[in-house]
Amino acid sequence: MHRGFKLFSHRVLTRTSNLRPRTSTILRTELGNWDRRNNGFGLFRAFMYTFTQNRRVQDPNDPATLMKEDGVSVSSQMWIENFREPEKTVTNLSDYLRRFELWVLAYQKVAADETGAYVPRSSITRATLEDLLALRNAVLDNRFKWGARLEFFIKSPRDKTDYESLSKRKIRAIMTTTQPAPFQDRIVQEVLFLILEPVYEARFSQKSFAFRPGRTAHTVIRVIRRSFAGYLWYIKGDLSTVLDGMKVGLVISALMRDIRDKKVIDLIKAALTTPVITSKVEEPKKKKRRKYQKKRVLAEDEPKPDPYWLVSFFGFAPEEAEKVPSWGHCGILSPLLANVCLDELDRWMEGKIKEFYRPSKSDVIWNSPEGEVEQGNTSWPEFVPTSGPDKTRKIDYIRYGGHILIGVRGPRADAATLRKQLIEFCDQKYMLKLDNEDLPIEHITKGIMFLDHVLCRRVVYPTLRYTATGGKIISEKGVGTLLSVTASLKQSIKQFRKLGFLKGDRDPDPQPCFRMFHATQAHTNAQMNKLLSTMVEWYRYADNRKKIVNFCSYIIRGSLAKLYAAKYKLRSRAKVYKIGSRNLSRPLKEKKGQSPEYHNLLRMGLVESIDGLQYTRMSLVPETDYSPFPVGWRPDHEKALLEYIWLDDPRTLEEQRRCLGEHGLISPQDYISMLVWNYKRNAIPMDQLSIITPRDNRLLCSSNEDSNDERNSAELDNEESIHAAQM
Repeated sequence: MHRGFKLFSHRVLTRTSNLRPRTSTILRTELGNWDRRNNGFGLFRAFMYTFTQNRRVQDPNDPATLMKEDGVSVSSQMWIENFREPEKTVTNLSDYLRRFELWVLAYQKVAADETGAYVPRSSITRATLEDLLALRNAVLDNRFKWGARLEFFIKSPRDKTDYESLSKRKIRAIMTTTQPAPFQDRIVQEVLFLILEPVYEARFSQKSFAFRPGRTAHTVIRVIRRSFAGYLWYIKGDLSTVLDGMKVGLVISALMRDIRDKKVIDLIKAALTTPVITSKVEEPKKKKRRKYQKKRVLAEDEPKPDPYWLVSFFGFAPEEAEKVPSWGHCGILSPLLANVCLDELDRWMEGKIKEFYRPSKSDVIWNSPEGEVEQGNTSWPEFVPTSGPDKTRKIDYIRYGGHILIGVRGPRADAATLRKQLIEFCDQKYMLKLDNEDLPIEHITKGIMFLDHVLCRRVVYPTLRYTATGGKIISEKGVGTLLSVTASLKQSIKQFRKLGFLKGDRDPDPQPCFRMFHATQAHTNAQMNKLLSTMVEWYRYADNRKKIVNFCSYIIRGSLAKLYAAKYKLRSRAKVYKIGSRNLSRPLKEKKGQSPEYHNLLRMGLVESIDGLQYTRMSLVPETDYSPFPVGWRPDHEKALLEYIWLDDPRTLEEQRRCLGEHGLISPQDYISMLVWNYKRNAIPMDQLSIITPRDNRLLCSSNEDSNDERNSAELDNEESIHAAQM
């Protein structure tokens, strides 16, 4: 038995074709030195060496060894680098494309959207990480194909389909009908988005606000209230056809203005050029109504659908925010690519703003050559005092998605000239044919509609009080114009009609929302309260906030009253209000909302409490937010980035220490030691050390003798000679 085991072991260890050369050589040496008497010990040594060698060497394709940092820290470093040098051409994006941490972060985000729950990195299985690594390698080796239908490197956690055992009919249906974007495509899109967003956010114009983090429609309204007060003529343009799609060459040329990375450019180009398989939309057949329909039960890993109030509010979106671009297989990259292409228009308009600016010293605002000084009263920025006929000529511009708004202060001829140049620019750059009807010029007195808010001007006569010479307070009647930003009641009625809450224009009549017919009264009231809360927040900066929110509350309350009248067979809204009170907080099912038994059960928690509708009276609606909007505003994340970069700059520390030294708050020796420390870190050049005399240098070295033993007298003499040469 021992002899047979020895022969078997000898054959296994001598067949070393699968072992490394160094391991094979050592094993052969061990086998050659075997003694027949101690062959068991030699065999044990050979096996132990083989196992320890294989355990020490790490596999370069092991996902665990590739995750050296956290994905969020890698992404944060990209934001810092791009905001530190926003004008630098980027050439190293392929290095970030290889970072496996970004792929894991992208998987977490896409899986959260797919399953409705966040996936911690520790809970990702090893098989999933290996599939994710295979997808990354396929992208780097140009083996990845957009829009794959049957062959995947990684599948969704919800996808349990066995594609190898599908029938031909099902395969044909998958290959010829419209299908959602594959899970692996969405991961690649997310990785590209994580890489490209910090690059372009540092370069985008401050005049664009759509599809960007920290910039919303509220920001546009506040900018208009702050900066568009003195303009008389407005040009409103709709360039949303650009969002439907652009030629691939225009998109790639726009990307290559700031990026010089062939692998990333080719990947985006393939996403734009790969055809998307779509099927013709067939008219749905009329289904026979069933007496009873089973409620659909969601799977364990299936995300919940959006609640009714959120779907209703999304349907309330203004025209400028309705269209979201979707180009080829780009997915979430499409809005970013649209902003990259339209950024050329933003830069062109910034040049026109400087070109058209002609200040007048007799004007009360914008009378300096810079043109960016404070205008009027900062606490009341929309008020513009009336001046003489010679006014400053100035234009301003803002873009939200594919919609632009240009304000012109000056004669209408300036607006017409600008419109003509804008039409030529769009024709040359985007091959977009526009005419005067697409870019109408309107006066402020007619009212300008933008984001469902109306911009108009009112003439006001405020009393101006100021202190004259001698401390005498003088009151004078002034005259000026006030920019009014009001919510459009007409647009609100239109949106409610689209959602099915009312019918009619002049005398709108609320309609019952039958989608909540099977819900309880408490759940229905809670859903509508959330909708009303979002309405209050949406009209936060409108001058008529109280009026428009009270109208929305009236429509929703009337719709619920009609729903409850039909549900509980109460025949009229008046009877519903009589039982359920004005805010519908009393139960309607039992018709005993005022009974003491109900209140006792409610206090014991045996019945469900019903929250009444909010904002049923105008006095309950909050006031309009008139908080000042600062000039040069930036989102919070950009301010944090810029402040971090400023604090991380060694010159900032030197400037602060120098300022403290000038005010006598720091000793000269500390200031000299700070300069030497910065010089050692290569933070300051040698010429800034010329202020240090040899005597000060000796004092500094003698005071720090314990911590700087490596500095000897020869180095001091050398520094003295260098200082003498510089002087």
